[in-house]
Amino acid sequence: MRIAIVLFDRFTALDAVGPYETLGRLPDSETVFVAERTGPVRTDTGNLALTADRTLADVPDPDIVVVPGGPGQTAQMENATLLEWLRAADATSTWTTSVCTGSLLLAAAGLLAGRRATSHWLALGLLEGYGVEATGRRVVTDGKYVTAAGVSSGIDMGLTLLGRIAGDDHARAVQLMTEYDPQPPYDAGSPDKAPAHLVEALRDGSRFTPA
Repeated sequence: MRIAIVLFDRFTALDAVGPYETLGRLPDSETVFVAERTGPVRTDTGNLALTADRTLADVPDPDIVVVPGGPGQTAQMENATLLEWLRAADATSTWTTSVCTGSLLLAAAGLLAGRRATSHWLALGLLEGYGVEATGRRVVTDGKYVTAAGVSSGIDMGLTLLGRIAGDDHARAVQLMTEYDPQPPYDAGSPDKAPAHLVEALRDGSRFTPA
């Protein structure tokens, strides 16, 4: 089974690395980072790069597609090369997945219309604009489409799908091996829990807020 994790300029690192560290531990599988061109692809901070060892054209029919999000997603919304690859890969994939605003790319490719999906909480309104039933749930499965909310939820998505494919015990073992036992120092990880002034400040400064 081949897992293709898509990279593009200014993706968010954890969106890709979370599924890599969880779903990438699927038995008898190969995980490849793919992009339009091979070589290093910089994250949204510019301080880190992951290496795409294969081009999109090199991997036309992965079994699992993983699309991360990040600030660079906006520039990819009309990238015909990427969108056409997503459509073609989805035609034969067993699972098509996303993390954070990666779901907007799946939606732009026409893959989520009429389905339930999630995204970063700031982007849910845009997701609805593509005919998607947007929900703030952390992980949403609708048929073969598995979408995760913002950034860190890609770890949950990876474990969720890992359990579906390899069984609950294997997923539990990966969770234990990676010691994924969240005990954050603050209970501010969603807009329902965070202080209102922080939620509003992030909304005001968001690239998804109309000018």
